[in-house]
Amino acid sequence: MSVLIYTESEEGKFKKAAFEVASYAREVANQLGTNVTALSVNVDDASELGKYGVDKVLNVKNDKLNKFNAEAFANVLKQAAQKEESKVIVLSQTANDKYLAPLLAVELEAGYASNVTALPESTEPFIVKRSAFTNKAFNFTQLNSEVKIVGLAKNAYGLKENQAEASVEEFSPELSEDNFNITVESVDKVSDKVTIADAETIVSGGRGLKGPENWGMIEEMAEILGAATACSKPVSDMGWRPHSEHVGQTGKPVASNLYIAIGISGAIQHLAGVNAAKTKVVINNDPEAPFFKAADYGVVGDAFEVVPKLNEKLKEFKAKNA
Repeated sequence: MSVLIYTESEEGKFKKAAFEVASYAREVANQLGTNVTALSVNVDDASELGKYGVDKVLNVKNDKLNKFNAEAFANVLKQAAQKEESKVIVLSQTANDKYLAPLLAVELEAGYASNVTALPESTEPFIVKRSAFTNKAFNFTQLNSEVKIVGLAKNAYGLKENQAEASVEEFSPELSEDNFNITVESVDKVSDKVTIADAETIVSGGRGLKGPENWGMIEEMAEILGAATACSKPVSDMGWRPHSEHVGQTGKPVASNLYIAIGISGAIQHLAGVNAAKTKVVINNDPEAPFFKAADYGVVGDAFEVVPKLNEKLKEFKAKNA
């Protein structure tokens, strides 16, 4: 009857989202008076999850699962849930998990609540708080199904250590060729950079930077802060930056702890993609820019003057506090 989690990984290493899901599930399990079981796939050191409160890990080793396949992974997770008799399953809200969750819900005839932002309000009945309307509002959803699937919004709960001795059990689910009707031919990845999905901090630029040749100060700030770089839709449309950096309603939504917008006016489509960011800082020379209404902190000034000075101050601060 344990709480079951799927812990996303890449190249044998757990992603940050896996540890956040584990942290959250530990507290849910405490509410329910049970333990936490994790499903890991082709991970080098599955016992690492014990640091975040996982009691048992079902570790799958299968070369066919080296590349994510939503149908196959849903089948594996279904078998794990049946083995553990799990009635509560917690997933993240990564791009992969958003494909996986609905398929799993169908397989298990489960209720699915996405974009959950907090621990359950109650477990009898099972009620969770969810973000809605592109993070402009919240609602409370009651799951009445026997099996319940919770999709935890990124950076909604954080990483909380709760040491447990995680036992690792080899798990070999049955898979057929029908589970691999869709195959992944190749994966293009950005190397040597912090990805938007995993970034705690994002530095983003817009048309106010006037051209791709001026992106050096954005990349410099990102390097100082250990941040990911991003951009607005017009910037990616003009080819100044790759589409993988496009943040917004039609690009990638972000939920970073800090989002720094430089030279971005703040169209409603862009704001919809960054509403979940905890702290938003805006640098723009137009005091009437819509982004200032959504910002936690704002600087009215020319980015070409403000950003280089800010970078120097950040370097000084970092050197003094290294």
